[in-house]
Amino acid sequence: MLAALVDVVAEHGAANLTVTHVVARSGVSRRTFYEIFEDREDCLLAALENAVARLARGVQDAYQQPGSWRGRIRAALCVLLELLDDDPDIARLLIVESLAAGPSALAYREQVLAPIIAVVDEGRAEAKRGNGPPPLMAASVVGGVLSVLHSRLLADALGSRSVDKSGSRTTGPSSVPRSGLVELTSSLMSMIVLPYLGQAAAQKEMERPVPVRQDAPRERFKDPLGDLDMRLTYRTVRVLAAVATNPASSNRQLGQAAGIEDQGQISKLLARLRKLGLIENADTDLGKGAPNAWTLTTRGQGVMQTVSES
Repeated sequence: MLAALVDVVAEHGAANLTVTHVVARSGVSRRTFYEIFEDREDCLLAALENAVARLARGVQDAYQQPGSWRGRIRAALCVLLELLDDDPDIARLLIVESLAAGPSALAYREQVLAPIIAVVDEGRAEAKRGNGPPPLMAASVVGGVLSVLHSRLLADALGSRSVDKSGSRTTGPSSVPRSGLVELTSSLMSMIVLPYLGQAAAQKEMERPVPVRQDAPRERFKDPLGDLDMRLTYRTVRVLAAVATNPASSNRQLGQAAGIEDQGQISKLLARLRKLGLIENADTDLGKGAPNAWTLTTRGQGVMQTVSES
């Protein structure tokens, strides 16, 4: 559902998002949606939290490496821009659409920005004694960086729409070539260090080339069951989780583990999952009338791993 929400927001904007959009795109039922989320804002907030958690790991690792404040800021900024380039829809959700996602999203945005502002404010300790900028400068710097990224993402979105309208390209919004946020690294670093280290340091940052990326682009935020011909429900995931944690269990045992008392329902769900290639009988020599012994297939293990990471 979170992956579906990201897709829908990229197409229609957060202000126009509805629960109907999410359930239609994800293939879940409206009842399942409301079993997990209170409303559309709650789902939006969950998507924001999920996206921030994914980005935070790489950015924090980069900033915590040994080095000067200036060097660590640049390393973290470069990783952040690479990650946003890897998934433009997530970038748009976090930087553009979060502003129109409701009060809870705005409050969460401020919560996320607070430690970033504190990290930038450490630059005051790097400034010459007596000439450091006021504490409010860090918030202004972070706001300026966000404004630049916001403008670039909006320009990319307008470019995507104009290409589609011309008829020269029919691909989705994320497949249209983009200029790349990582190319802004040196310009943004110049903005960040200028108030703290002065014009000479800012000019040096502007002239520094963007380092060549060593790792492969990360996988986009996708629907973990998007390639399966099935309607995803909370109950389906519970059954898969029961098989994962109780390998070689029978229909009855899995029904109990998944909280499904009706043996007809659990049998139908297991048969469906087997048809999709997600589970199989551990013992192929079972005699007639013997209980099943279900385990995840390699494909099923991959699906459960993706779901757990999402």
